[in-house]
Amino acid sequence: MKVKVRFFARFKELLGTDIVVDAATGIALNGLIRDIAAKNSEGYDEIFDENGTFKDFVILMRNGKRIDSTDAPQTKIEDGDEIAVFPPVAGG
Repeated sequence: MKVKVRFFARFKELLGTDIVVDAATGIALNGLIRDIAAKNSEGYDEIFDENGTFKDFVILMRNGKRIDSTDAPQTKIEDGDEIAVFPPVAGG
């Protein structure tokens, strides 16, 4: 199944953006991002902690809806999903 993943800001610099992957059926959100991020150790380390869990500040969205990182292991990816991964956002 085809899934589009977009990384933003620092994550984009390290991993790219508008990545279309042929994801395995039944893969969860955390597994999908882990597989993509594993291609760049620095990018992986920016997103995941030493236990392979999303760092607290990582913002995840699926089809425009925010997904809590603690729900990522139970969030199954479906064909045509668009996933966005953001670092912390600051403003003034």
